[in-house]
Amino acid sequence: MLRRRNHKHYMSHKEEARAIVHARLVHFNAHYKHKVARVFIKNSKSRWGSCSSRGNLNFNYKLLFLPPEVLDYVVVHELCHLRHFNHGPEFWAAVEEVLPNHKDLRRLLRLAERA
Repeated sequence: MLRRRNHKHYMSHKEEARAIVHARLVHFNAHYKHKVARVFIKNSKSRWGSCSSRGNLNFNYKLLFLPPEVLDYVVVHELCHLRHFNHGPEFWAAVEEVLPNHKDLRRLLRLAERA
C-alpha cells in the first residue's frame, strides 16, 4: 500500500519537477554552456541527482519540496559533473563560479535529508 501511495505522489509531481528543473538548467547552463543529452526525473530513495557518462542528468522529483536555492545547488552540482566527472578541486571551482555559497547550500541539503 505504501509503495502505491509513494508512486501516486511521484506521478502527481513529476511533471512539475521536470518544468522547474528544466528552467533552472537553462538558467545555469547559460553560464556553463555544457551539452546536456537527456534529463530524467526519477523517484530514487537516496540520490538527489546524478550524471551519466553519456551526458544524461537525473534528478529526484523530491527536489520540488526543497528550498529553491538548495534545488539550484543540486542542478549546478550535476551540470558541473558534465565537465568534471569527480569531486576534485576543479569541480568545486566550477560550482563556485555561480554558487559562491555552495558549502552552505550543501549543508542545507544534508539537513533536508534528515528531516
